[in-house]
Amino acid sequence: MDVRQLRKLILYWLPPLFWMIIIFYLSSRMSVKVTGTLLYDFLIFKGLHMIEYAFLYFLLFRAFFSIENKNITLKQKLIFPLIISLFYALSDEIHQTFVPTREGKIRDVIIDSFGIVLMYIYIKSNLKLVKRFLP
Repeated sequence: MDVRQLRKLILYWLPPLFWMIIIFYLSSRMSVKVTGTLLYDFLIFKGLHMIEYAFLYFLLFRAFFSIENKNITLKQKLIFPLIISLFYALSDEIHQTFVPTREGKIRDVIIDSFGIVLMYIYIKSNLKLVKRFLP
């Protein structure tokens, strides 16, 4: 591996991996309450779920976009991160079934997916703007 490849690995592929580790760590912690009100806590934490998975999609898209292989199309660079993010959301909920005070719920996968799809739509619709932040 040459220096350029190592640099790309560090700049583009480590951030999504690091973010996935953070998500896993946060999912491993016991549940907490912020406001003490069930509705407000639900809205806050589910909003954070959407944001964390939207950000995961963005980081994965950024990594896939850095690939300079002409056989990988822009459509694939948009779809592969979507699939990986969705599977990670599902695996995270499965993981939470093993954590005391946590529950893995399909509802949460749907909420995570909503954040992923919103970021997908945003990037696809604003690709010229987003390219400023890409390799």
